[in-house]
Amino acid sequence: MVKKSPLDSDETARIAWARYWRLMRGMAIVSLLAVVGALGWLRYTMGDALTIHMMIATAAGVGLSVMLGAALMGLVFLSSGSGHDESVEDPFADDPDMNHDR
Repeated sequence: MVKKSPLDSDETARIAWARYWRLMRGMAIVSLLAVVGALGWLRYTMGDALTIHMMIATAAGVGLSVMLGAALMGLVFLSSGSGHDESVEDPFADDPDMNHDR
């Protein structure tokens, strides 16, 4: 039988998702700072050789990479912090051949 996840509760899910979106808003600011830093560094090192196409590619690459990492780690924090991870049943818990001490 599958155990109920704490995220099945509306109140717990609302709190967990609010925390996730607060984290994502903060990481959007960090992502913007990373883009500005990368573009500043490129401008400093390349001077006039910096083209608009390189600026767009750098902004997209750096910004989306930071946001993707933040989104995935945020989902890990959401799952762990809400107790959802503990509700998952281990199919090998009773198997003596599986060593759980590793």
